Amino acid sequence: MSFSLTWLPDVLLQAGLKVAPDPGWENRGRREMGSVQGVLCHHTAGPAAGNMPTLRLLREGRSDLAGPLAQLGLGRDGTFYVVAAGQANHAGKGGFRGIADGNSHLIGIEAEHTGLKGDPWPDIQLRAYQHGVAALLAHLGASADFCIGHKEWAPGRKPDPTFDMDDFRAQVRAVMSGATPALAPIPLQEPQPAAGQPSRPTLRRGMVDEWVKVIQARCGLKEDGWFGAATEAAVRELQRAARLVPDGIVGPKTWVAIDAKG
Repeated sequence: MSFSLTWLPDVLLQAGLKVAPDPGWENRGRREMGSVQGVLCHHTAGPAAGNMPTLRLLREGRSDLAGPLAQLGLGRDGTFYVVAAGQANHAGKGGFRGIADGNSHLIGIEAEHTGLKGDPWPDIQLRAYQHGVAALLAHLGASADFCIGHKEWAPGRKPDPTFDMDDFRAQVRAVMSGATPALAPIPLQEPQPAAGQPSRPTLRRGMVDEWVKVIQARCGLKEDGWFGAATEAAVRELQRAARLVPDGIVGPKTWVAIDAKG
């Protein structure tokens, strides 16, 4: 049975954001949500390296706290990983703006960040955070006031996120009002290859195709033809090495890099 937050990927995609659904997310959750009133912002306090190294933790939880631990994860490259469509164990005891049960009424976003003082937030990640929260609040019919930091929800108990929440809300408010330009939508297809180059499909996470096996073979992965999380991670790593945008989408430029790897 799917839970109610199945609209999450569509809303984020319509805002021009990169989205990577984690397999099984539609049926993942502690229970059904209550009336959703806002968004609770977190950071993971995870490793310093990697785009979204805490994804498995968000999905499965810890020994002392069952997963999922958030509905959304936000990678360092600005990709939103959709983890759960139901309730997640992210808020804990606290309260803000008249809300007392955060797990029932707030969508949790865990942004990948060490939480260490002086660790800068990548601009692409911070902009995605602002635009993503703005899109979610607009869909809910809520104002930027219902963008809440975990440190505001549980002061003295939680330090996240490390950035100033008043400044962050001001940026979210600017996006919602149109004062900050919207992000350009991500095209469904990349430009076609030049004359003389082989025509191959644009591939992305979730697809099943014989061409995916070619990518998997070049990357040393199991050749099952399914463009899943492992394949996407390998593509992103290859794109970074080739100095391409690490969006995990295989278009003409990425095919060139894959061919060079072979």
